[in-house]
Amino acid sequence: MADPKGFLKTTERELPARRPVSVRLMDWKEVYEQGDAAQLKRQAGRCMDCGVPFCQQGCPLGNIIPEWNDLTWRDEGRQAIERLHTTNNFPEFTGRLCPAPCESSCVLGISQPPVTIKQVEVSIIDQAFANGWVQPQPPGRLTGKTVAVVGSGPAGLAAAQQLTRAGHTVAVFERDDRIGGLLRYGIPDFKMEKKHLEARLAQMTAEGTRFRAGVNIGVDLTWADLRARYDAVVIATGAMVPRDLPVAGRDLPGVHFAMEYLVQQNKVGAGDTVDQQITAEGKHVVVLGGGDTGADCIGTAHRQLAASVTNLAIGRQPGTDRPEHQPWPLSPTLFEVSSAHEEGGSREFLVSTVEFLANEAGEVRAIRVAETEFLDGRRVPKAGTEREIPADLVLLALGFTGPESRDLADQLHIPVDGRSNVERDDNYQTSHEGVFVAGDVGRGQSLIVWAIAEGRAAAAAVDKFLEGETQLPAPVKPTDHAFAI
Repeated sequence: MADPKGFLKTTERELPARRPVSVRLMDWKEVYEQGDAAQLKRQAGRCMDCGVPFCQQGCPLGNIIPEWNDLTWRDEGRQAIERLHTTNNFPEFTGRLCPAPCESSCVLGISQPPVTIKQVEVSIIDQAFANGWVQPQPPGRLTGKTVAVVGSGPAGLAAAQQLTRAGHTVAVFERDDRIGGLLRYGIPDFKMEKKHLEARLAQMTAEGTRFRAGVNIGVDLTWADLRARYDAVVIATGAMVPRDLPVAGRDLPGVHFAMEYLVQQNKVGAGDTVDQQITAEGKHVVVLGGGDTGADCIGTAHRQLAASVTNLAIGRQPGTDRPEHQPWPLSPTLFEVSSAHEEGGSREFLVSTVEFLANEAGEVRAIRVAETEFLDGRRVPKAGTEREIPADLVLLALGFTGPESRDLADQLHIPVDGRSNVERDDNYQTSHEGVFVAGDVGRGQSLIVWAIAEGRAAAAAVDKFLEGETQLPAPVKPTDHAFAI
């Protein structure tokens, strides 16, 4: 193990400081200061190398966390990244964007704040890139088999990298003008600068993966034609249908889905010109939804110099302590203050939207809301508690209802379930032989770590389908879930 007395000598979590709010609101760079090596070593040394490492079970990828904690504590950075890469293709993404179910499962968390696993992870990969330790790994031989991967988010990229390294000729199709899916256009730069994505794509290109941006499968090329051209197809298109809010005034100008707003800002950040960009500058902004996407909208609005930012959530404010019905090692629902919340604005809970109100020009000017009450298990507006909140821009960050699967179902006749998720068997294969599914398009909206795990597992299934056997790891089955007790 690392330091046998580490968890006794250092009993608190230590994380890198965030840059001052007044400074970071002036740019789009990541919010954290450069980490301190001594602090990181202390945190890695708190790992107890448990006989049963629940952190590994809590991680869908099965990351070998105690081993790379130990290597970090011993200043063996090169060995640490080798160990980390055995289970995770993209620790630079998960280390920044994953909510870290591993930390909720940390045994130390029973009596102390858990080890800062996520911070150790991102430090390992950042050090590896800085020292040139992340090199292309092209296959030693080619199989002559071809695979099309549709979708270039974390699931698609993970599947593509694994299959390329197995010797198959892989082409990744993306309907957007750049590769990366939500990693490219859904995540603000202040959470993950795109240089990290570009560095990984450069490695994958050098390994032999081919990227085809600006191709909308199902429209520019039918699914049936794609299947005819390739020996296997992996569908990894995500679950991008946003949840709407069907109340009066929903169609007013100024009411937008969160992704419309975030995508445009990411395009501008990449140097594009966006005509009639949705911007928060000088506006009273209301963000509906208390999750990560809502926080991304809040941070973006602050940087666009909004006049005010209000975040509304329909449910109760979570507690700060682990609730009894979510005991260790389950991942608890807790009240969190993200970097975006720290930057200003107001947060309100138990607020239900009644309607959107228009000004004389026919644009949104306010939201009429009411307190949320619970009736027969439903959340409804409480009569007599209505009030108005000024709003020149409303952003709906209410989650996603499922994938865009109609073209797929129509053209390949692959069944979907009641939530429009594409059905697959325990080997990630659909009812259409040679067509596989990975990530949110099959399981519904989920975590980035699940997407990468499913991409890796689907790649192993494809390799076995093409070659009759595989040596690629398959960390999860489609039916796997996080801890259930």
